Amino acid sequence: MHEGKRSGSKLDVDAWLALTRGARMIALDHPLQKGMPIYPTHPPFHITLNNRHGDIHRGCGFSSSNELIITSTHTSTHIDALSHVSENGKLYGGVDAAEAQQGTQLFKEHGVETIAPIFRRGVLLDIAKTKNVEALAAAEEVTVADLEGAVKSANVAIHPGDVILLRTGWTRHWTNSNTYLGLDSKGTPGVAASGAEWLASRKPFAVGNDTAGFEQIVQTDITMDAHRILLAQNGIHIIENLDLEELSQCGRADFAFVTLPLRIKGATGSPLRPVALV
Repeated sequence: MHEGKRSGSKLDVDAWLALTRGARMIALDHPLQKGMPIYPTHPPFHITLNNRHGDIHRGCGFSSSNELIITSTHTSTHIDALSHVSENGKLYGGVDAAEAQQGTQLFKEHGVETIAPIFRRGVLLDIAKTKNVEALAAAEEVTVADLEGAVKSANVAIHPGDVILLRTGWTRHWTNSNTYLGLDSKGTPGVAASGAEWLASRKPFAVGNDTAGFEQIVQTDITMDAHRILLAQNGIHIIENLDLEELSQCGRADFAFVTLPLRIKGATGSPLRPVALV
């Protein structure tokens, strides 16, 4: 009996590995590097060689090098933990934000370490392609009509627990920080409150897009409604700074979404290296 269980498990693993080997893997992240776009409200990303080859020698001729990194957990492609946003002093589920963050150990509840490795169905809603533009305009709202139009165009169903990704085409500005962050314009495109409510009603595990703020950012009136609705009210994680260009070009609207947040105890977010398997 035990031999049969081991054999069956091995066959299942081999079948899974065969499927993954046959899949196309598409990277959805941006690299962590100096000069990348980072909101002024977050500390800058800094990396330097801490030890260089030749600084320390071993008798056998061995030498090594390593780096020192200083970064926010909300840098480049990353996921927001539920501790990232509060509404009227409360985190998701009515957790008192002030109490949860007391002490030296960061957040006692809803830290990013509570997010399990993510192996879920992903759905791409290609807003830019549906609207027949290369990229949405600065501060353009992704409306409920836009979302419904993208679903219809993709001919795909959204199921509870999915990861819903919205493509605005904004990645084309990644190498120009001021434009990408909307600092030299009216802002950046994304959903407003009505779009966030529409997304929340589909009960996804997480949502994400290809801008730094996910939601519609209007520089003259920043309210962060979508963050409040998704994170604080509904417990839905947000993924930002995705690169969705190759995924858009592959022609598949549904895919396997795979990523592992770092287990940084009590942190409000984590860098990610997500991939789509199609």
